[in-house]
Amino acid sequence: MSYGTDPAGNPLDRFGFSRPVWLLGWISFFTDTASEMVYPLLPLFLTRVLGAGAMSLGVIEGVAEGANSVLKIVSGWLADRSGQPKRLVLAGYGLSSLVRPLIALVTSWPQVLGLRFVDRLGKGVRSSPRDAMLARFAPDKTRGRVYGFHRGMDHAGAVAGPLIATAYLYFKPEAYRSLFTWTLVPGIIVILLILRLPGTPMPRSGPGVPIPPKPRSGEGGRLPRRFYLAMAVITLFALGNASDAFILLRLNDLGVAPVWIPLLWSGLHVVKMTSSVVGGALSDTFGRRVMIVLGYLWYAVVYGAFAWFTALPAVIGVFLAYGLYFGLTEGVEKAWVADMAPATARGLAFGIYNGALGFGGLAASLVFGLIWTRVSPTAAFLTGASLALAASLLLYLAFSDATDSGDQ
Repeated sequence: MSYGTDPAGNPLDRFGFSRPVWLLGWISFFTDTASEMVYPLLPLFLTRVLGAGAMSLGVIEGVAEGANSVLKIVSGWLADRSGQPKRLVLAGYGLSSLVRPLIALVTSWPQVLGLRFVDRLGKGVRSSPRDAMLARFAPDKTRGRVYGFHRGMDHAGAVAGPLIATAYLYFKPEAYRSLFTWTLVPGIIVILLILRLPGTPMPRSGPGVPIPPKPRSGEGGRLPRRFYLAMAVITLFALGNASDAFILLRLNDLGVAPVWIPLLWSGLHVVKMTSSVVGGALSDTFGRRVMIVLGYLWYAVVYGAFAWFTALPAVIGVFLAYGLYFGLTEGVEKAWVADMAPATARGLAFGIYNGALGFGGLAASLVFGLIWTRVSPTAAFLTGASLALAASLLLYLAFSDATDSGDQ
């Protein structure tokens, strides 16, 4: 039975996804499995093993995320120019997969900073070409669903990784270093899966390259003005979106034992996984703006709750509810970027989008760490909540006409 084809001509299965979409999903699954065997334990490893503090955590996470921001823009532009994003995807995933296990060998927090820097450089190389590549395999009418599915697979890996870490530390308490070494295994699987991706050329841009017929989202290969307005709003929100490492540190400060941190992190990603699939599909029906505004408002509520509650059961409940924000925004924002960008500039569009998140994350983590250290954790969380409220209001007012899924 035929279920149609994607824009690149690959047959769709009964779920509406083509083989390349499934491959990209499994690549994200195994990448996050490896990454999340490390990430939720990093605050504890830094503070308990290496003797670092909250400010150093802010520097590491802020620099790590900000360092790849320029690369995301450049790699997206290169994907548009070359029309061959697969090579950049392979290089980016390969670099991260090889560097991540080396955290097992560090003896000081600046060494962690260096390795996280290189790891995030790999993310910078791969993210925008991968997102543009995914748009190539996403039918227009179900674009939100495809991006939601991809984010769901990413979060499924983030469920598996902490579960593996929890089981490992249960039988080998404090054996952080050997656990980090095992992340090489899913990294190798990722590289093998990328080699199976089709090398379908993307529409190219640049001198001497014919311009295809006018796309829905703009003229030629130029990004429309509303795209840049959307990026301004997303950047404002990102300025209040600090690293989740601070939330993990908050849980530990309020009495959650280290061995249970990865388990809670896994539970959070169960919520992310299910809500991402639902949120992406709903955006195809109710529009991107509606879902993103709801996500920003929910983020403000959650951060306000982190500032207010200190009772452990309540904080754990808020922590799990935090996952709904990701389902309402992550895949939806990417689908919105693909909606607004012409096919010949999608790499650059995703580069600018990912760069906005990265630069905003850099500033947010540094400021959050400073406020946490100099004032209080409560003040830091309230700052993030305030910026989320401002961004949701601006998005609602600036895109008051953006009610359909493919708004231009």
